[in-house]
Parts: sequence; C-alpha cells; structure tokens
Amino acid sequence: MTRFIASHLPVRHGFFTRLGGVSSGVYDSLNCGFSSDEPSLVQENRARAASAMGMPRDALLGVKQIHGPHVVTVTTRWAEGAGPQGDALVTQQPGLALGIITADCAPVLFLGDNGAVGAAHAGWRGALAGVLEATAQALQAMGAQNIQATIGPCIHQPSYEVGHEMRAALIAEATSSAAFFTNGKLGHFWFDLPGYCAARLTRAGITAEILPHDTCADEALFFSYRRKTLRQEAATGHQISIICS
Repeated sequence: MTRFIASHLPVRHGFFTRLGGVSSGVYDSLNCGFSSDEPSLVQENRARAASAMGMPRDALLGVKQIHGPHVVTVTTRWAEGAGPQGDALVTQQPGLALGIITADCAPVLFLGDNGAVGAAHAGWRGALAGVLEATAQALQAMGAQNIQATIGPCIHQPSYEVGHEMRAALIAEATSSAAFFTNGKLGHFWFDLPGYCAARLTRAGITAEILPHDTCADEALFFSYRRKTLRQEAATGHQISIICS
C-alpha cells in the first residue's frame, strides 16, 4: 500500500494511491469510493487504509461530497457511508480519521496549531465556492490561530483542459484567477487547479504546500475521472486521503 505524506503536517496522515486494495477491473485496486464497485470490496479497502493509519475502520469518517462549500464539524462517529452532505470535515475529538475521496479533484489536509485537523475536497467548483476558506474558518472557530495545509495528488495543469465558461466563472469572482490559465486550442485553456487552491489558501493566511503528483498523468498510481472521460470508460475508482486527530 502506497501513500504520500507532507513533511510539515506532524500528525498521522496520508494521501493514498490506488495500490494495495482488493477491487478489480476499472476499480483496481484500492478504490475507496462507495458510488460504484462492490460495497464489500470498498469496505475492505477502507479498512486497509484505516489500518495503515493505525486506526479501526469505524474511526474513518467521510461525507457525501457535492462540490460545495459546506464544512461538517465532527464530534462523534457515524456509521460507515452514513455521513452528512458536505465537502470538508474538521474535528478536535481524539481518535478520529477524516477521509476525503477524489479522482482528480484536490484533497486538502489541514492542521491547526491547537491540534485541530481538517480535510477538504476541492474541485474547481468547491474551491470557487469557498470550501477551503470555510474549512480554515471552522478550524479558527475551534481556536486554531496558525494553520498549515497540504494539497495532495490531483489533476495538474498539463492534463486539465477546460472551456471558456469555466475560466469566465473564476475570473468573474476574482480577475487575478486569470493567472491560473494558459491558452489551449481555440476556446480552451489549461487550468492550474492546485495553484489556484494554494493561492486561495495563501490569501486566507494559510501556509500551503502542493504535492507534485498529477492524478490524470499517472495511471499506475492514481484513479482519474478526466482519464476515464477521455477514454469514454463507464466508471473509475477513487483514492482516499486521511488525516487523524
């Protein structure tokens, strides 16, 4: 089982790859998303990820991600797969593992100087809606004054071609967002998602690190929704990123 860690997050955490699970086919092998695949296999994969973090499976909590800005403050465990809707979790409760599922969107893990932790799912829609700033604000409400964040494996600019409408939406919110696009073919652009997320975090006073892994470009290590779409495949798996309190 392979996972990446950030040097400046001194708590148990990991950005997991697709390796080390029991799923097969397009979900090979550590698929941790319940949206498809055989549920019993996903449960085993999630149990393996939790175990790698030194946590029981029932301590691993996730939300029903909807590409929005809502942050769930976790005070107690819930049944696996029964989490509320949202795109980020924060907690100060010890003994919990917060998990985010991605397949090109950015998984962002947070650590406050008071020990509070957070995890956010940031595609372009969620980032534009303010999910990263909302996560930081939720941690600050718990008493964190200095917050560090790491943007994990996600789709990077060389792989992320987008249309005019998306660029216009981001620039309408902040003209400085134009810096995260380069010209592609007529009417299309290449978008720097991790750079955009890092800039939003920096403006919010959060120290941010970007890991260099491009999920779309590295099929051996990562699932990718964009790669699935380009190949016109029916489905793909999702990797998990976890931070423990």
